[in-house]
Amino acid sequence: MSTKTQWMPVIGLEVHCELATNTKLFCSCANAFGAPPNTNICPVCLGLPGSLPVLNARAVEFSLRLAEALNFTVPDKSVFARKNYFYPDMPKDYQVTQFELPILQAGVIDVDGVTIGIERAHLEEDTGKSSHMGGGGRIHDAEYSLVDYNRAGVPLLEIVSRPDIRSAEQARGYVSELRAVLLAIGVSDVKMEEGSMRVDANISLRASEADEFGTKVEIKNMNSLRSLGRAIDHEIDRQAEALETGETIIQETRHWDENENRTSGMRSKEGSSDYRYFPEPDLVPVAPTAEQRAAVRDSLPELPARRRERLIEAWGITLPDARILVDVPGLADYAEAAVAALAGGAARDVVNLCTGDLLAYLNETGRTLAAIALDPAGLADLADLIGDGTLSRSLAQEVFAACVADGSSPRAVVAEKGLAQVSDTGELGTILDAVIAANADAVAQYHAGDDKERKKKRGFLMGEAMKASKGQGNPQLLNQLLDERLV
Repeated sequence: MSTKTQWMPVIGLEVHCELATNTKLFCSCANAFGAPPNTNICPVCLGLPGSLPVLNARAVEFSLRLAEALNFTVPDKSVFARKNYFYPDMPKDYQVTQFELPILQAGVIDVDGVTIGIERAHLEEDTGKSSHMGGGGRIHDAEYSLVDYNRAGVPLLEIVSRPDIRSAEQARGYVSELRAVLLAIGVSDVKMEEGSMRVDANISLRASEADEFGTKVEIKNMNSLRSLGRAIDHEIDRQAEALETGETIIQETRHWDENENRTSGMRSKEGSSDYRYFPEPDLVPVAPTAEQRAAVRDSLPELPARRRERLIEAWGITLPDARILVDVPGLADYAEAAVAALAGGAARDVVNLCTGDLLAYLNETGRTLAAIALDPAGLADLADLIGDGTLSRSLAQEVFAACVADGSSPRAVVAEKGLAQVSDTGELGTILDAVIAANADAVAQYHAGDDKERKKKRGFLMGEAMKASKGQGNPQLLNQLLDERLV
């Protein structure tokens, strides 16, 4: 029996999402990524004697936004607690979090038609960041360590799924959809590369016929969706191999090594008793009012799933294209503005330009949509030129490259470079006649060959025709005229 049929993965994810508030959770220090080390700190976030925390109301509002988006239950009150542990990145030696009474309970999220439960989401403060210098960057082989407390006290929502996930692919889908929701409702920038969204995975295997879960192992240090998928697949294989050889799985925390493509043991997994939770005496319970919830509900934007459905229905595009538009920050807004500016072109061409040329440009340059020179009206003009036959798809790529570089008008670029597509049948016919005359051997081989040879020679002749037209011949017309001449 193969591993896939003998063992069933049981996966739960803990997503730590930094909230995009202006200030930290319990003090007025700036919540800003990339500041010089230890500049956004104060007695409260350092836990100095006599300092008292005050809850950031915006963090509560952001929590309520998520409640409305994912159908969470919001209890009448939630309570903060102290989670006690000693580690240099937590200056108070305890973390202010929520334990028995979190702010959000029992939510759900739909991932490709499968409903995945969310156990809870609770507010807590982030920790500082340790940098282990020398060696491989890990504490055990570092020459010394540095601590930056700028992140200490930044507001986090820890979103804990139920163990409903059954594969690495589904785990990636869950995180991708959750990230899209968090971005759409404006509570986080969800930049995994900057640590504003971090994911831990709890993985166990159970025999396919059994009801009881196996021993879970927690995996940390996955800083991308790709890393998440690879780490889960590796851990499933590791546990399956261990179980098949009679080894006992121990409950522990393991570190994902991206370079070596494997997990390694870090420490035994702590239980709640190890942290000695007790209520935070300096903070009152959080009790959202019905008016607060109604205000949040009324201000909630269109959610990603609904937006994808609307774009698919309105523009006739595929689900993968709709996912790209909605999941890339700002891309759907840009595309919708471009479609609204069309004079006669097709939304399909706008989508192709956005998901192809534009996205490639953003990835290559690292620029944002707000920083590019080509505005949505300019992209709409380019789509109009494709739609009316002035530009072929390949010529449109050349025009796009020129426009996005300096903000030139697509029509100005076409006029300046003489890039208009040739659709005159007489001119194209003359080009084809010359190509056929110059390649009589290829034409003869086309007529004498089998289907494979005919396809090859026809492609050659079409390429020569496009070359002779300097890439400006209308491909559809050239194909039609070539077929007529090869009969």
